[in-house]
Amino acid sequence: MYDYIIGKITYIKNNAIVVENNGIGYLVYVSNPYSFELNKEYKVYIYQHITEDENTLYGFKTIEEKELFLKLISVKGLGCKMTLPILALGEIDGIMDAIERENILYLKKFPKIGDKLARQMVLDLKGKLEFIGVGISDDSNKVEEELKEALLALGYKEKEIKNVINQVNKNNPVEDQIKEALKLMLR
Repeated sequence: MYDYIIGKITYIKNNAIVVENNGIGYLVYVSNPYSFELNKEYKVYIYQHITEDENTLYGFKTIEEKELFLKLISVKGLGCKMTLPILALGEIDGIMDAIERENILYLKKFPKIGDKLARQMVLDLKGKLEFIGVGISDDSNKVEEELKEALLALGYKEKEIKNVINQVNKNNPVEDQIKEALKLMLR
């Protein structure tokens, strides 16, 4: 079983890409092949679908997209080939929100998804999608909370902290964020 392939995109088809790694070209079906650039290296997250008459690779740019794909294909009546257009036409957050809010009309806008299948998606997945993408947001929330606690410990008021936290570069380590926040407080 593959988890991901790091390689150069050597060919783009209307529904797939070829990822070359160590002289081997892997044909990988993706939701939006034109989001990849030729001759550029990518980390493509892979799902390998094996049946008695086929061995197919499906690829994703992000781990969240792969996780959502795996949840969607677990729905009765929804296979790999029907799931790719859902990912191509919808945003991950939009799809998850539609399932959580039981928005059948939103789900029916996808190709080959009728009323019955949209209701099956809600039935099978509602309440089971909250983990997707959580790793990133949880880490940023922890870092922001750490920054807030550090500034509170230094005697700053919550109102002052809220104004400064939004201006701090969230990509920096916590220590650098604290220094940046202190500089902003002293202005």
